[in-house]
This record gives sequence, C-alpha cells and structure tokens, in this order.
Amino acid sequence: MPSFSKTTASEMHKEDAVPRVSHENLKQQHGDRALSIIGDQRVTLTEEDDKRIRRKTDKVILAILVWVYFLQILDKSVLGYGAIFGLQTDAHLTGNQYSLVGSIAPIAQLAWQPFSSFLIVKVPHRILMPALCLGWGIAQTCMAAALSFESLMAARFFLGLFEAGCLPLFSVITSQWYRRSEQPVRVACWYGTNGAATMIAAALSFGLGHIQSGSLHAWQIIFLFVGLVTVITAPFVYWKLDSDIPSARFLTDHEKAQAIERLRANQTGTGSREFKWSHIAELALEPKTYFWIGLSLLLNVGASVTNTFGPLVISGLGYDKYVTSLLNIPFGAVQLVVILLGSWAAYKIKYKSIVLAAFCLPVIAGLAMLYVLPRDDPSKQGALLAGYYLLAFLFAGNPLIASWIISNTGGTTKKSVVMSLYNAGSSAGNIIGPLLFNKKDAPGYIPGLRKVLAIFVALVALTGIQAANLMFLNKLQERKRVANGKPAKIKDLSMERTYVQSEADAEAQEQAHLGDKALLDLPDRKNDEFVYLL
Repeated sequence: MPSFSKTTASEMHKEDAVPRVSHENLKQQHGDRALSIIGDQRVTLTEEDDKRIRRKTDKVILAILVWVYFLQILDKSVLGYGAIFGLQTDAHLTGNQYSLVGSIAPIAQLAWQPFSSFLIVKVPHRILMPALCLGWGIAQTCMAAALSFESLMAARFFLGLFEAGCLPLFSVITSQWYRRSEQPVRVACWYGTNGAATMIAAALSFGLGHIQSGSLHAWQIIFLFVGLVTVITAPFVYWKLDSDIPSARFLTDHEKAQAIERLRANQTGTGSREFKWSHIAELALEPKTYFWIGLSLLLNVGASVTNTFGPLVISGLGYDKYVTSLLNIPFGAVQLVVILLGSWAAYKIKYKSIVLAAFCLPVIAGLAMLYVLPRDDPSKQGALLAGYYLLAFLFAGNPLIASWIISNTGGTTKKSVVMSLYNAGSSAGNIIGPLLFNKKDAPGYIPGLRKVLAIFVALVALTGIQAANLMFLNKLQERKRVANGKPAKIKDLSMERTYVQSEADAEAQEQAHLGDKALLDLPDRKNDEFVYLL
C-alpha cells in the first residue's frame, strides 16, 4: 500500500505543512470534524494498519452496538410472549386493543423521527445512545406495572419514543467507523441480534413463565427482568462508547489519522455536528429517497407477522403456551443465520439489490404455505411450521436495506435524515402490519396473510426499480466527472475487500485530486467522485 505522503500525526500540526487548501477554507466548507486531525493531508496506511484499526474498532464500537441493539429487540419482542402468558386476560384487553398496543410503539417512533435526525447530528453519540437506552429500559420496566389498556399504551408509547433513534443512530455510527465493504457484515452483526433476541426471549419466557409468584403474573416477571437489564446497561454504554474517530480513546493520535484515511474512499464522511438544510433539500428532491421509504414500509409490514403475531400463529397450530415459546427458538436461529448469510452474500456479490430480491423469495413461499395449507389437518402441522420458519428470511431485508442506504448516501445530515425516514417507513410498516390481522380471523389469519403475500411481491419489484435508478445516477455522475476534467470511470476502493492499492492507482488519484472531497461533508449528488452501489 503506497503512502500519499509520509505524514505522521504530529507532523500534520506543524506550521510549515503546505496544504492544498487552507484550514480556513476547509472550515468555510463546513467539513467533517476529522479535518481538525487530518486536514487535507494523505496519511500512510498499510493493510496491516487497516486490520489493526478495524479490530480495535470492532472490540469497542461494534461490541456496544451488538449488545444495545440486542436489548432493544429483546425489550420490543417480549410483548408477544406476554400475550401467550395471559397479558390480554390480566389487562382485560378486548377487540383490537392488543393490536393497538402492538402499534403504539411504532406510532411514537414515526412521530419522533424528525427530532431523531436532528439529535443524531447535534448530540454526541456517547451521550445520545445511553440516554435512549435508559429511557426505553425504564419504559419496559414500567410495563410490568401496567394492568389496563391505557397504562399499556402509555408504557409502549414511551418505549417506542426512546427506541425511535436506535436504528438510524446505529446505521450512522456504522457508516462513520467502517469502510463501505465492511458495513454489510457489521450491520448484520448488530441487526442479527434480532435472531438472538428471539431465541433468548423464547428461553426466558419459558423459564420465567414457570416462576410461581403470589404477587406477579408470569408476563410481569418477564417484562421486569428485561427492562432492568437495559436500565443497568445505560451507564456502561456511557463509560465505553466514543462519539467519533477524533474523540476515540482506544486509538492513538496517529491511529486516529489512519482511521480517517482508511475511510476516505467511502466518500460519505466521518461525522459533522452541523445540521445542514441543503442536505435535506437534496434528499427531498430525489426519487431514491422515496424508494428507500417504500422498501422499508413494505418489508416491515411483513415483519409484523412474526414480531406481534408470531407466537399467536404458532399457538394457533395447536401447541400450548410453553411449547409455543420453545418453538420460537429455532425460528430465532433461522433469523440469525439468514441475516448473517444475506450480509455475507452482499459482501461477496457486491450487489445488494440481487441479494435482497433473492431473500424475499423464501418469504413469499412461506406465506403461500401458511395461506393455502389447512389448519384443521394434523398431518399438515409440520408443513405449516416450516412455512412459518421460512418467514425468518425477511429479517435479512432490513440490514441489507440499511447498509444499502448508508453506502449510497453522503453527508452527515443527509445520512441521519434518510435513515430517520427509513425508520419512519419501518414504523409505518409496523403500524399497518398488526392492523391487517384481526382477532376474529384467528387462528389462520388468512385475510392478513393474503395481503402480506401481495406486499412482498411488490417489494421485489421495487427493489429492481431502485437498482435501475442507482444505475442511472451513476451515469449522471460519470458525466459530471468528465465535465470537471476527471475520468468517467473511477475505481471504487471502498468496496475492495482488503486495503490494497497499487502505486499507479495512488499516483493517478493524487494527480487527479481524487479523494479531496471525501471529508468535506458533501451530500452524494454534490460529490462527483461518489459511486452508487447497486
């Protein structure tokens, strides 16, 4: 790996350094916070340096993301287990009230998204993440005291409110610490805890549900346990998490400069605290923004089948509440496997659209099986259960879409707002999904399954439309580069599996000034060097 300049961290601050662009001009361009460390200099970085920094980042940043996201999913998913352990009876829920309890959290998330995107930019992540964690942990703990429809709605509302910033925050953090080629696997690591949380929630429900208490119902014990674990996690997150590369305590000064350099090829920036309305104007005029929202909406309408009604669907196959809990353990294992498999496939193939469409096909098959197979035939129970397990393939969709978005979006404000809009689409899907399933349609829920089946067919079609749109945007980018005196085709080093670059590539990029815009916090359409990923 060649060095663009033999610059060390201490040398970068010498007064006799001669940058191409003055630091005053850089400041005027409102660039990343990383400019205070690296300026416009190029830093020596070998493949070994790249691996070492990535390992350090995984041990601190990724480990926190995995644990906190696991808790968020665990806290959200235990509602379904509360239902099979008597929540609806003990809280006197009637009609569609359970569906509304399932929908109120995403309603709160949807309402809070504009504030989430602002907070993600303006508030240091070391403060924001533990604050959100503490808030939803308290809300989950309070659910144990909810014995009426009104109190359950209030607790779930605040649970959704504090969880609202979770997915966009985690996505932005991933984009600010990892190369584009590394992002799908890292997103899969923390999003893959959906599967782990499903397995743990099932096991906890089975174990805690057997506790005999004169004062607490089984579902109250479950809610209390998972809520308190989240509450005590919040101060630990504040202690260990770093907000960005410039403030990273686990990196030396020189490693910070190298960590920034290794992300230059992303062209998506490493973080800024300035909220830029010009970024919002750009995303508002782009069709791809609305395609992202559509993909999220369609996918998460289907996800509600498993999140809210999964345990009820299994119990409708004739199993008791304890067996129903245990049967969700292999479902969680399938979730975990398909999430990791989908992201690994995206890493290998580099075409997220193809992988996303391919993983929708087993979901369509599973929905078709649940729709056509009779519930009253004992010989069909195994096939029905297999159809239900095929629905786990839908969980590969969200990490693929999330990593697809962050790798195709430049600028801190634009990323935070686009991911908040993505989460808004997800919340809207989670609101609509449970309402497709009416209690009077139990145990088959046939009308709801028919609607979700059509939705997943539409999802595959929209994936193809977005891929074609990104291909068109790349053609426009090529025209911009030619007009600016740059080569039409440039090598996207951010998607190389190892940090290796030839001397010829380095010299060509240096002469063409390629990469100079990488840390200026530009939105992707304003950066002619940005390459969209299909």
